[in-house]
Amino acid sequence: MSRIGRLPIAVPEGVKVRLEGDGVTVQGPRGELSREFHPLVTISLSDSVLTVTRRNDARQSKALHGLSRALLANMVIGVTEGFRKRLVINGVGYRAEQQDKDIVLQIGFSHPVRMSPPEGVTLTVERGGRSIVVEGNDKEMVGEIAARIRAVRKPEPYKGKGIAYDGEVIRRKAGKAGRVGGLV
Repeated sequence: MSRIGRLPIAVPEGVKVRLEGDGVTVQGPRGELSREFHPLVTISLSDSVLTVTRRNDARQSKALHGLSRALLANMVIGVTEGFRKRLVINGVGYRAEQQDKDIVLQIGFSHPVRMSPPEGVTLTVERGGRSIVVEGNDKEMVGEIAARIRAVRKPEPYKGKGIAYDGEVIRRKAGKAGRVGGLV
C-alpha cells in the first residue's frame, strides 16, 4: 500500500468538496479548484475526511495512488491557505518593478522583460525590487510561473547574478583567476 496514498485528508471547516464521477471540486475561502482524476483511483468523502483508494494493484494504479492523494491534499490547502514562492534577484542594476498586475524585469538585457500573471496568480515585488513573490491557490500554477520567471535569467555560477529561488544554493565556480599553478 502506498505510504502517501493511504493517508486521509482532513477537510477543514468552511471547505466544500463535490465529487462528480472522476472529477473533484474543492471550494473554500480563497476560491475554487477543480480537477479530473484517473479512473484507476477512487475518491470518497465521509465525515469531513477524504480518502483515496486504488481499484487494483497494477503498477499504474500504485503510481497514481500517491499522486492523486497529493494533488487532492494540495487542492484543500490551496483553497484554505494558498501557496507562495519567493524569488530573489542578485546582480548590480538588476531589479523588478510592479506595474499594475504585471512585473517588469531589468536584468541586464538591452530591453526590459514584462511578465503577466495568469488568472488566479498574483505577482508582488518586495524589498525595493530585489524580491518577487508569486502567490496563488493552485500549487502547480504557482510553481510553473515561478519557474518561468527564473528561466528569464538563471543564476550564473561565477558571480551568482540572476534570479534564484529564496534559499536556493548556487554552486559557485572559481573562474580564471582561481586557476593556480599549472601551465599557461
